Amino acid sequence: MPSSNNVRKVTSENYPTDSGREGELIFRLVYQQAGCKKPFSRLWLSSMEENAIREGFAHLKPSTEYDALYNAALCRERADWMVGINCSRLFSCLYGRSLAVGRVMTPTLAMAVQREAAIAAFTPEKFYTVSLAFEGDGTASSKRFSQKEDAETLLANCRKEVSTVVQKVERKEKNEKPPQLYDLTTLQRDANRLLGFTAQQTLNYAQSLYEKKLITYPRTDSRFLTEDMAASLPGLVSAVAGAFSVGEAVPVHAEQVINNSKVSDHHALLPTASMVQADFSALPAGELSVLRLIAARLLCAMGEPHRCAETVLTTICAGEEFTAKGKVVLDEGWKGIERKMLDDLLDKKKEPAALPDVQEQSECGISGAELKEGQTYPPKHFTEDTLLHSMETASADSMPEDAERQGIGTPATRAATIEKLVQKGFLERKGDKKTKVLLPTDKGKALITVMPEQIQSADMTADWETKLLRIERGEMEPEEFMTEIKDMISSLVNTTEAMKGANVLMKNKIVGVCPNCGTNVVEREKGWFCDNKPCRFVLWKDNAFFKRLGKRLDSHVADKLLRDGRVRLKDCKSVKGKTYNATVLLATEADGRSKFSLEFEGGR
Repeated sequence: MPSSNNVRKVTSENYPTDSGREGELIFRLVYQQAGCKKPFSRLWLSSMEENAIREGFAHLKPSTEYDALYNAALCRERADWMVGINCSRLFSCLYGRSLAVGRVMTPTLAMAVQREAAIAAFTPEKFYTVSLAFEGDGTASSKRFSQKEDAETLLANCRKEVSTVVQKVERKEKNEKPPQLYDLTTLQRDANRLLGFTAQQTLNYAQSLYEKKLITYPRTDSRFLTEDMAASLPGLVSAVAGAFSVGEAVPVHAEQVINNSKVSDHHALLPTASMVQADFSALPAGELSVLRLIAARLLCAMGEPHRCAETVLTTICAGEEFTAKGKVVLDEGWKGIERKMLDDLLDKKKEPAALPDVQEQSECGISGAELKEGQTYPPKHFTEDTLLHSMETASADSMPEDAERQGIGTPATRAATIEKLVQKGFLERKGDKKTKVLLPTDKGKALITVMPEQIQSADMTADWETKLLRIERGEMEPEEFMTEIKDMISSLVNTTEAMKGANVLMKNKIVGVCPNCGTNVVEREKGWFCDNKPCRFVLWKDNAFFKRLGKRLDSHVADKLLRDGRVRLKDCKSVKGKTYNATVLLATEADGRSKFSLEFEGGR
């Protein structure tokens, strides 16, 4: 052991946690739990570049300057806990079943329920248009008609005409700016839309890439970089373009992605310089796909605008106005890079055809006319892409402009919120491997039906953020905020009564008959239970017997076991890793508990 003369006495501490509300809270809680009493200073960093770190150490600030930030974070944490624990117990007791309620989870579920209600209430309406085909290129369309007869009359009159006079020609050049860099939410949205990944899968892949030092910190809500990072961007862009064989020089407009004021805790997601040395063939397919998205977004964000010329032509035929739209790409810009990087993933959109080169008051020949029928469509079901977007923008109009968090949840927690709703049976995924929609279950609809507007509305988050920002500024005392939270919860507990007729909504789904006592078996959060309370029969979803076979007991398997007393399973795994087929047989113990046995094919 070194002598005591060589031990340096620590008189103060510096702390470099995330530069934001939650980062402040994490350090203060650790500091308190450690029983530390020493003074400390704050190292405020939004970038891990060497220059930024040196600058941060040169401008350390006393911890007292961040006390208000800590108070705001502590209030948010305690308020979330109080709402969750009290409201969950309140509604579970009122309706006699386990109901999870939370400030983020419940409004998210409410958005899904409201979307499905709008879809169910939607009545499609047919409409009709007449389409003119010009000699050469292009078509023009009439206005929509609600009555087919009106459209047919126009069609008949148009077919008598051989030409039409162009009334107006509008030509505009449009520039589509490059997209911003990824934060976690926009990465999750694109990964869901283009790759079919769930938000949680994307976060898991990104976390693994981060741990392999291939990308920067993934749990970020910023889409910009800090000024000190500008100098390193040309080298990074060149290296990434080479690693993915883009095959041409990629422009670097660093000013498009630099904005210090829009970087709080962490800067936007980037591939790292060390990524270029990585063996891509050794990466799992999911990780490589996510890495490719992040790399493509970096190159696109630095690129030139996408330029095109759009033409809108207006003409009169048979006394009715027709319009035609055409588009010509002048410079692909960043979209050319996107196509080279992600061509196999992008939707192949049909671009408007080029229009004949005509001038106003000139004559344009008509080669044909036809009647087209269409109908209005309801809103689309939520995918994880669109639900994440709705979470991100919920009550945005009610939020203060400089609020630390917009929408409900944070980039790091939104995926977990969706997964929790699925896990607890409030939402379910349906669809194919690439495109799955999120639909509220009967249980989810029932929960929102009985939930007070105050709890299911995202406006509560907006109100909180406004007041937390005032606490950060020293304009509101933390005690005042917490008193309001306590009063709100007390009011809910004291005044909320069970909704009449809600028991019908809250009924558990009957899935079969108990093999022990013959009573209905109902599905609950953790398994399939006999509805006769004295009976001990249950099929646990987290089933150890099926785990040993390398399988899971899902609703399909449960249905087969309850209906037939057996279910055939393919590709079970032995302890030694060998695969085999077998049939699981269901029986019951003397006390009603389930027991399983295996029947092997061929008597083996």
